[in-house]
Amino acid sequence: MLNCDEIKSVLVHVGLDRLGDGLLKLPFVRGLRRAFPNAQLTWFAGKETTVYAHALAHSITNDIDEIIEFGSVGLTPKELIGKRPLSGRHFDLVIDTQRNFWTALSAKRIRHQYFISPAAKFLLSSARPNRHYKFPKSMQRQMLDLLELCTGSSFPVPNSLDLNIPEHHQQHARALLPSSARYIGFAPGSGGRPKCWPLERYIEVAKLIETEGGTPVFFIGPQEEEWTPIITAQVPTALLPLQIGDGPTQHGYDPLLSIALGQRLNAAVSNDSGIAHMLAVAGAPLVALYGPTVYEKFPPMIENIHVIRAGDYGSREMSSIPVTPVANAIKGLLAKSDGA
Repeated sequence: MLNCDEIKSVLVHVGLDRLGDGLLKLPFVRGLRRAFPNAQLTWFAGKETTVYAHALAHSITNDIDEIIEFGSVGLTPKELIGKRPLSGRHFDLVIDTQRNFWTALSAKRIRHQYFISPAAKFLLSSARPNRHYKFPKSMQRQMLDLLELCTGSSFPVPNSLDLNIPEHHQQHARALLPSSARYIGFAPGSGGRPKCWPLERYIEVAKLIETEGGTPVFFIGPQEEEWTPIITAQVPTALLPLQIGDGPTQHGYDPLLSIALGQRLNAAVSNDSGIAHMLAVAGAPLVALYGPTVYEKFPPMIENIHVIRAGDYGSREMSSIPVTPVANAIKGLLAKSDGA
């Protein structure tokens, strides 16, 4: 445990942050600000970009003072010689969130007073957990453990996240999804197609839900635009709120709008993706589908969740997941929600 009162500057090193990463790391970011209320907090993406500089910039305005992208740390072992990263700067505390040893060595070359890193069982750290410590599977828990190690305080994993959605996004969401229907969300996309359950099965479930009085709402991102005519042709009553009117030209796929829309859903089904985390923090009861990825590492932040793994049906391929258990899981979440 460090003396937090002495620390006036903190740098957090990450590799990169995609949308789902950024949402899951927000409790760490907010905990960091609570732990060091008067410190200069710098977020340092060593390999690439961070969503905190872009789509989630609004969410960290009061927490992170400086963001550095493409920091040239974690790309090649050649970084261990020559000029130091961020040459000419010094931080009271550097928190390295990566577990790769040579990447941690590279981050440790940033001038500092204290250095915290989980690499090589905390071998390089100024402070270490007790010898019985077991590294958690969840990335969110891993990061909160680093904060606990620094401060000696407890930082539990939250079940929900308040993002303070701007009122104009909430008004837009109310206009797109009025309160007169029972909305079921469908998020068939993902950052990689191997993580996608077949589109035709999403459509089949949407038709089943439709026959029982639900209104299907499809969340289609920039990588899945070619699916839009297929969905509208096969499920004519389905809503595609991100494509209405000026669509992406108007809102630029703003995640805060998607979260505001998610707050109006009665339930949702999604692959392992950024939109799954958006719908989760929105509070939509969620059916989450997993194939080649591991649920335990990046679990969405919501209690009312039903996880379906392709492995339970004999393969890690998403296509091995049948339609029936997904449809039944949605019905179960709706029944649970109605009961509550």
